[in-house]
Amino acid sequence: MIIHREGFPLLIYMLIILILLIILFFFLFSSRLLHFLFSIFLITFYVFFIFFFRNPKIDLKEINKKEYTKLVVSPANGKIIEIKKVFENEFLNKNCICISIFMSPLDIHVNRYPISGKVVYAKYHIGKYMIAWLKKSSLNNEHTTVVIRTKTGENILFRQIAGFIARRIVLYSKINDVAKKGEEFGFIKFGSRVDIFIPNTSIIKVKKGEKVIGGITIISILP
Repeated sequence: MIIHREGFPLLIYMLIILILLIILFFFLFSSRLLHFLFSIFLITFYVFFIFFFRNPKIDLKEINKKEYTKLVVSPANGKIIEIKKVFENEFLNKNCICISIFMSPLDIHVNRYPISGKVVYAKYHIGKYMIAWLKKSSLNNEHTTVVIRTKTGENILFRQIAGFIARRIVLYSKINDVAKKGEEFGFIKFGSRVDIFIPNTSIIKVKKGEKVIGGITIISILP
């Protein structure tokens, strides 16, 4: 299993604390059975964090073939919680289709570029930490906004949105970066959401309630 680089510092600190706690409670617990059960609990808890920071490889060559240039892939692993028409007023200033993806603590939390092109906008917004699937969390919560301009001139906007548990959004994108479909653009720690805004005339390939895989599942076809 490949561990994402965002997890290494936390996992190292946690491992040190885990070992110290196991040693400490070895002397505090008179019952060896109780110490064994407590150790198993700590190890299981640690394994969950390793599982959370997993980062499976995907085939970037396949999704970046020329005939796939208009295909928009999911920017995150999770569940489609909403597909709606909205007016986007931060950058696009026009009506779009917004697809919202909720990432539970059990999902892979790597965020990937949904389309290839050039980063023309990247901004971090301070905010609250409401439950990620609430509609008002899109702009009220801590979030980032990134816009990719494709070779055909389409602007595709997407947002990383912090949730009730997620307290840290990591964004790697910078203005003028060359974005390649499927490559990492960020990471959100512990339960969150990603919204993507696509043209009204796009063909939607997913439905509400569907599970999607970041960098692999096709969510729409651009006009």
